[in-house]
Amino acid sequence: MGAHSRAMATVTDTDRVFAGSIPQLYERFMVPMIFEPYAADMARDAAALRPAKVLELAAGTGVVTRRLARELPDDVAIVATDLNPAMLEEAAHAGTARPVQWRPADAMQLPFEDATFDVVACQFGVMFFPDKARAFAEARRVLRPGGTLLFNVWDRIEANEFITVVCGALDELFPENPPRFMHRGPHGYHDKDTIRADLARGGFPSAQVETVAHRSRAARARDAVTGYCHGSPLRSDIEAHGPDALARATEAAVAALEQRFGRGPIEGAIQAHVVRSARG
Repeated sequence: MGAHSRAMATVTDTDRVFAGSIPQLYERFMVPMIFEPYAADMARDAAALRPAKVLELAAGTGVVTRRLARELPDDVAIVATDLNPAMLEEAAHAGTARPVQWRPADAMQLPFEDATFDVVACQFGVMFFPDKARAFAEARRVLRPGGTLLFNVWDRIEANEFITVVCGALDELFPENPPRFMHRGPHGYHDKDTIRADLARGGFPSAQVETVAHRSRAARARDAVTGYCHGSPLRSDIEAHGPDALARATEAAVAALEQRFGRGPIEGAIQAHVVRSARG
């Protein structure tokens, strides 16, 4: 198996569970609840750099892509990539304010020439790259001299209120083997020193790492739980506990969120690290 195939196999172990109804539920519930605020920030940061060509990695269902299409002038080329075709299909279905190029791509081995882009952007995808330094090196390779890598990663899980409560409920429901996708995946890459070290190994010796807080909102607790437990790979961890596990987990998590935040619209803290690094 070649290097590219090994990287693809490693990533798809996690990535392939973004299938079935998950992309639609992710877009409907997760995107407005936790991803929109940071997407607005990232598009604004990218626009301030006045790029001519932008590459997005791990575009998912296109929340950042849609923002970039609105924020950047029409003559700025946008190439949005993801390893998972189902997510890109959902992104293309949602559409953008102007044409962008959608392309399946592996961040471990990007199918682009050297020095092609002014900005490489990645929202909440770096955590899933099996070799972060290698992905950063690939981003550096396709950046033009003076170009900028922009990405964000979630802070520790305890700084994000909704998912802390949801995971606490799952811990109580499945005490012998609690679902841990959120801990090892989305919230598993929050140490700033580790991030800087990986960037340095990938050819970015200096980086600005800023911790940014926003507010997470949902129309009701059940919407938040549907997003986390049905519209993310956490679902697979839950379903491994048996045929009725997802239903039981849903009700337990809804009850816990309602106890903490109430039965109407709910709001809680979210927090992430925003990273900016220029190619020398």
